[in-house]
Amino acid sequence: MMPSSVIARMEYDQAKEILRIIFLSGNIYEYLAVPQAEYDAMRAATSKGTYLNVHIKGKYRYRKVA
Repeated sequence: MMPSSVIARMEYDQAKEILRIIFLSGNIYEYLAVPQAEYDAMRAATSKGTYLNVHIKGKYRYRKVA
C-alpha cells in the first residue's frame, strides 16, 4: 500500500466510513463519510499524497485526532 513521502499509514472503518490518515509527521486526521470506493481508489493510487490532496481534502469533513 505504501510507501509515501508524507503518509505513514491509512486505515478505513467500513461501517463508519471513516478514513484515518497517519502522517509521517505524527499528525492523524480522520475524514468522514468517505465511501469505500474512494478508499479503494486511494489505495490503488500511485501517489497517496497527491490522491489525498486532489480527491479527499476539501471534499470530506475531517477532524484532527493527534
